[in-house]
Amino acid sequence: MPRAARLPLYVLLILAGAVIVATLAMHQAQRHSLEDEAARAQDQLSLYANTLQTLIERYRALPAVLALDPELRAALRGPVGAETTQALNLKLEQINGAAQSSTLELLDRDGLAIGASNWKLPSSYVGHNYGFRPYFTQTKATGVGRFYAVGVTSGIPGYFLANAVRDDAGLFIGAMVVKLEFPDLEHTWAQGDDLLLVSDAKGVVFIANQPGWRYRSLHPLSDQDRTELGSTRQYDKQPLTPLTQEPLRTFNDSSHLSRVVAPEGTTDYLWQSLPLQPEGWTLHLLRKPQPAPEDLRNAALAAAGTWLTLVFLGLFLYQRWRLARMRQRSREELEQLVEARTRDLRTAQDGLVQSTKLAALGQMSAALAHEINQPLTAQRMQLATLRLLLDHGRVDDAYKALTLLDQQLTRMAALTGHLKTFARKSPSGLRERVDLACVVDQAMLLLDARIREERVSCVLDLTRPAWVRGDAIRLEQVLINLLRNALDAMREQPLKRLEIRIDAEGDHWRLSVVDSGSGIAEAHLANIFDPFFTTKPVGDGLGLGLAVSYAIVHELGGRLSAENLANGARFFFCLTQAPEAEPLC
Repeated sequence: MPRAARLPLYVLLILAGAVIVATLAMHQAQRHSLEDEAARAQDQLSLYANTLQTLIERYRALPAVLALDPELRAALRGPVGAETTQALNLKLEQINGAAQSSTLELLDRDGLAIGASNWKLPSSYVGHNYGFRPYFTQTKATGVGRFYAVGVTSGIPGYFLANAVRDDAGLFIGAMVVKLEFPDLEHTWAQGDDLLLVSDAKGVVFIANQPGWRYRSLHPLSDQDRTELGSTRQYDKQPLTPLTQEPLRTFNDSSHLSRVVAPEGTTDYLWQSLPLQPEGWTLHLLRKPQPAPEDLRNAALAAAGTWLTLVFLGLFLYQRWRLARMRQRSREELEQLVEARTRDLRTAQDGLVQSTKLAALGQMSAALAHEINQPLTAQRMQLATLRLLLDHGRVDDAYKALTLLDQQLTRMAALTGHLKTFARKSPSGLRERVDLACVVDQAMLLLDARIREERVSCVLDLTRPAWVRGDAIRLEQVLINLLRNALDAMREQPLKRLEIRIDAEGDHWRLSVVDSGSGIAEAHLANIFDPFFTTKPVGDGLGLGLAVSYAIVHELGGRLSAENLANGARFFFCLTQAPEAEPLC
């Protein structure tokens, strides 16, 4: 197909795509709008629940307090005559008025009302037996009871809260009952646009801010439920018609969109539910979803605009594809070059570390040569003595001379052996379990000749073992650098004291080197770890020892620091503790 003929097809495909994404965006925007509105409705539902529970809690303790009244207990213990009943009626009427509850009634041990606050009304509870009510049987069995029901005498629904009245021996002699009615609460809830329902454990709605919804069951009742409701006369003669609903979308366990066949017709509601404890009720909030048309239109326009932008951006990127490939190829070559240069720099850094170590090794070799020369001279004399002893047959004395000779050879082998170990190049990135105390021992072995020659007093306070993760040779190099610097700093001091400590600091081991030198000039403290910075005379150092030591400690996850003391200076670093194990040295 010629390019000119394909152009209208491309335009048609682009426009069709814009229509599809606009439609999907409208549906998604509508879904988000419903989810946001459901979240807001859930917050509002919590406020409504708090109002209802606050009202109930205000009166929950009232029957328990009245059950302790001596007059009420005395009336239940003896025969109840007309005079006693009248006194009870007046007392309960007065208390009910002060507490602003709906009704108060006193039942004897059989459930007969012997006094009530509504004694003046035709629907007075006095003389009626309520022993069949669950709140009475609960109170008789457990001491407290609660039950929502339609009054069999008054026909007015309410929530009955009861508490047992007991004699001095603790025996049940009656029940004190307070009834709460919620007409004011329903009236207050009716002022808003939301539909509010309260259902019991069986799913029967008994409180509603719209009359047509009251005494509807949210799901079909079983035969057992209907039998139980009939025996307790909870809702008396109400038909309890099932409420037909069809879930359309579920947001979570307590939030969904449902199509409800309501008294005013079929309507879609955002339905939120919240359990109310300890009553065993559920509070429901039903709200008609009202997505804003302008929001849907804006979402559709934004999606179509985004689609067209992406299409034109894709065409633009397609035109520049070849150029991008060339740039990508050049970038890859540059990255390879950078990696090669990085490897070279790392190799140079390792070489610098090794060079610094060999420089320190060279300075220690002279002292070690002097240290070894004396035993060699002594050994030549001991060998001559050994020959004389053997010539004279003094074998026992010869064995004693061999023992001394063996001890000297062992010490010389240890010195030269560790010197070779220190000189070797350790693998890059090595992480092994190292005992810092062993590192101190090996470093002191290499510097022992100089320490004794310069008559330095050494104090070692080492925690053993002090396990860390690191490179033993590199840590030894760091410590030797710090010790050599400390010895250099004390060269002109009359009192030469060197202290090495290993202390636990949280989950780290801290290694400190303290000298009695002249300290570090304050102007130099900030620069002592910089490469090529040195305060030593020309030819006495390149200023790389501390810089290399700082880099080694940093690579092992620590930080090398320095500070001045009253007499001298302290260098220290911390490394993370490793698990305990057998010593490696």
